[in-house]
Amino acid sequence: MKSALVFGGTRFFGVNLIEKLLDNGVKVTVATRQSSEDSFGDKVERLKVDRFDEASVREAVQGKKWDVVFDQLCFSSNDAEIIANAMEGKIKRYVFTSTLSVYDYGMNMDEKVYDPYTYELKMVDRQEVTYQEGKRQAEAYLFQKVSFPVVAMRIPIVLGEQDYTKRLVHYVESAKEGREVYFPNPKAEMCFVHQKEAGEFLAWIAETNFTGPINVSANGFITMENLMQLISEKTGKEVIITTNKELESPYAIQETWTLSNEKAKALGYNFTNLNDWLPALIRELSK
Repeated sequence: MKSALVFGGTRFFGVNLIEKLLDNGVKVTVATRQSSEDSFGDKVERLKVDRFDEASVREAVQGKKWDVVFDQLCFSSNDAEIIANAMEGKIKRYVFTSTLSVYDYGMNMDEKVYDPYTYELKMVDRQEVTYQEGKRQAEAYLFQKVSFPVVAMRIPIVLGEQDYTKRLVHYVESAKEGREVYFPNPKAEMCFVHQKEAGEFLAWIAETNFTGPINVSANGFITMENLMQLISEKTGKEVIITTNKELESPYAIQETWTLSNEKAKALGYNFTNLNDWLPALIRELSK
């Protein structure tokens, strides 16, 4: 890979992706509406484009080619069709960020649990369907309709110091302020991935010959009960869990929801261990 176009590279793990690409000597173009600033200066080229408008994408990429397109901004089959139409003949590989949410609840699920090659394809906008269905339809379109090689990185909730969603921070601040936190099933387990690992995996998988969906997560799972205990230890404040008050709660899962990362391991990727970095991250967020 000598050149890459990145949609959604100006924040969170998109930044980590670009940093890794630059470290690898890749010529990077960042596609952006140019409403977000970035810290890359003259290390990257920039392409002004509205990712969700096909005419805008076609105009922006006219006369250009890249080895790989990375896309953090594909949320529906209509979004996928825009890329398919605009990028035909212009790229060698397409790597897009999918999600754990294509799966219903389950334990240690592998990629076969959701099959985008046989799923009924419907052309939808992201505003018309749930996040889960939008991502399922995006995958279905990409694996059933496009001619160029596609990789779908299925990731769980991404954690990190630059997490703009503030979901983990919600629980840290609740502990520090003595507010109750709601979990319908505190013993349900989740998996996570660090933002740095998500970005680095994207860069890594693009250099392989792999195509298809692939799960990505740190090694290890944690129950919501144990996660709150860890927050209690790092903040020095007791976390008060309630199961009967439906309060705002970003991780309020009904059942265990975890991925198997064995396929990626078999390809040669070495994942971090969740318990090696999660305590330090919580400590940092609690400052």
